[in-house]
Amino acid sequence: MLVKTYGAAVQGIDALVVTLETVVDRGFSFTMVGLPDAAVKESYQRVVSAISQSGAEFPRHRVVINLSPADVKKEGAAYDLPIAVGILAAAEKIPADMLGGLMIMGELSLDGSVLPIKGVLPMAIKARELGFRGMIVPAANATEAAVVNNLEVYGVDTLSQVLEFLSGKLQIAPTVVDTRAEFAADCGRFEFDFSEVKGQEVVKRAFEVACAGGHNILLVGPPGAGKSMMAKRLPGILPPLSLAEALETTKIHSVAGKLKRGSRLLTTRPFRAPHHTISPVALVGGGSNPMPGEISLAHNGILFLDEFPEFSRGVLEVMRQPLEDRHINISRAKYSIDYPAGFMLVASMNPCPCGYYNHPARQCTCAPGAVQKYLNRISGPLLDRIDLQVEILPVPFEELAIGAPGEESAAIRARVMRARKIQEERFRGEKEIHCNAQMNTRLLNRHVKLGEAAQRQLRDAMTRFDMSARAYDRILKVARTIADLDGSEEVTAVHMSEAVSYRKLDRSGWGASSGKSLPF
Repeated sequence: MLVKTYGAAVQGIDALVVTLETVVDRGFSFTMVGLPDAAVKESYQRVVSAISQSGAEFPRHRVVINLSPADVKKEGAAYDLPIAVGILAAAEKIPADMLGGLMIMGELSLDGSVLPIKGVLPMAIKARELGFRGMIVPAANATEAAVVNNLEVYGVDTLSQVLEFLSGKLQIAPTVVDTRAEFAADCGRFEFDFSEVKGQEVVKRAFEVACAGGHNILLVGPPGAGKSMMAKRLPGILPPLSLAEALETTKIHSVAGKLKRGSRLLTTRPFRAPHHTISPVALVGGGSNPMPGEISLAHNGILFLDEFPEFSRGVLEVMRQPLEDRHINISRAKYSIDYPAGFMLVASMNPCPCGYYNHPARQCTCAPGAVQKYLNRISGPLLDRIDLQVEILPVPFEELAIGAPGEESAAIRARVMRARKIQEERFRGEKEIHCNAQMNTRLLNRHVKLGEAAQRQLRDAMTRFDMSARAYDRILKVARTIADLDGSEEVTAVHMSEAVSYRKLDRSGWGASSGKSLPF
């Protein structure tokens, strides 16, 4: 008897339906075709044991399974459950009439337990898109799949539950998630708040500008100045995720297997902080079994690179193209995958190897030329792509001792959201343009009109500091964001002055010597 069951394969962050055609006929053999990898081929042993432990009997006949489309490689143990169901249905041990409207995925253990799998959310989205009535998935993945509306999701713990459900002997209630209600309830919860930060008003303002326009930012300062502490508070002042952004972000984390048991939609923007020993593949994604990298896991959120110059040159350089294009295309001999990478880069670094160059109280002990050599670990093209370059100095004792809290993140976030609302209206109708940092040259010419004073100020800065054409565009984008925070249609000289002040590392005096502090 020929029976068809349905599963899915994940490609990038989307899913492709896989039809498992199973034939049980005369003879005694087991054959699986359709480009299964080693984990799929090994399913035979797991399936035989799981069926036996579930009270059923593996058919003593010839079993042939075809995984269609046959030219797409099938990877992982998630096909165990549909294989087991297909074999028993083809052997007429269970009815096959319900299988046509269900997508079934899950890994089996030897005792018949159904184990959690990766990528359930994109599978559920594809199932609804193609008109499937429901899905049978591991109970640990049920709430993740139930985020998709108009799809019945049945969470199961064992193979025997699946067999009884398909035979009509057991009723399993579909998992129900009120996506919008739970998303609205959880989207405002943050662990850290800017009210806990004493002083550093200039840096807080720079963070506000960066979040308002989606700009990349680099903090340069000595150890203990608060670079990492302040960066961790950035998610609290970013605009909340929209439902579409939350769905896209959750898909990426689902494919990467980063969602916790019982997870639903991600409600806060991701904050990824990889160690500086990370490899290029771990950062951008790929590998023998392709997975999203850190820049994709930070999509719609923040990628924080602490100790920026300590990252290898190769790791930093692979970010140059994603910073511009907001996606990463990984091409290998056997596959080509496109992952989204629309992240906001936040980096921090010491000003020199000893950490105290330009410190107001401590003397730098680095050898002559060491400061510039340290800075040269970051290439000029990469620095050009960082819109705001801000110096951060230690907070004086007098400010630390003040008991009064600083401004709360909620107040800063309100101003950021007002500026983002202006940008949403400005770019309405523009495809994939949502904030000032994403403007191209055409949009810059249309939306950034400079008065004579602002134009003169920008020209003087470009000439004096020998800035590149890319730095010119970045300054215009930042100035536009500062004007939006002020609610001003025109970019004035005041806005331009602040935007130019955020290009610290473009200035010729920085790093010229290591024995003296050079003021900006």
